[in-house]
Amino acid sequence: MAKDEFQTVLKGKKIPILTLDNKWYRLFEKNMTPEMKKLEGRINDLLKEQGRITNEVKDLKKIKNNLMNEIVANMPEEGQPIDASHQKKIDESKKMIDQVNKRLAEYDDAILDLPRLIDEENFKLMLLSMEICYDEFLSNTEDIEDISAWIKSMRMELKRNIIKKQQMEVKNVELYSYMNDIFGSDVINIFDIKYDVEDKKRQLMEAAEAKAEQKRAAEAKERAAQKMAGGA
Repeated sequence: MAKDEFQTVLKGKKIPILTLDNKWYRLFEKNMTPEMKKLEGRINDLLKEQGRITNEVKDLKKIKNNLMNEIVANMPEEGQPIDASHQKKIDESKKMIDQVNKRLAEYDDAILDLPRLIDEENFKLMLLSMEICYDEFLSNTEDIEDISAWIKSMRMELKRNIIKKQQMEVKNVELYSYMNDIFGSDVINIFDIKYDVEDKKRQLMEAAEAKAEQKRAAEAKERAAQKMAGGA
């Protein structure tokens, strides 16, 4: 998938700030490209600046509010003249309010621009992340298919070897029983053949019974499913 296709898919979507997302870090912290690291630093710097300005504006508005309260507090009662000391305090408060307003005006553009700049850099970082995700997903999918094929092959090989082993065990039981019946245990002992034929018979019978039980359970399950399908 080309980069412009990712842009089309992501256009208009609300994208979380990636550098504030722990899931993003877990996925890309170890395979982050130099370009991604550069964008990460740029976004974090912009976020810090945004936080600094936000706090500064908050403090300035608090100061302005306090100054407004001081003006009100120094105003004379209705119909009463204002004395010089109160007038001086009011004038000082107004002067400071003008200074605060100028400072707030200086932050107007930054308050508007910073979210846009953060979104732009974050969008670039998301595009790079999508490219890595897509490439790694395709690579993993190919490996998964190869491993699945290997597992399937090994299962078939395992099944063949299990059957072969069982057949050889049955043959050994038959051979041992035959030689024991014909030659007797004394002759068998001369050949140093040690084989617990009864135990092996028991194992084979248990394996056969387990296989039969599995078959019966599967058939019962199938009958129950057919019954439910018929009832529906």
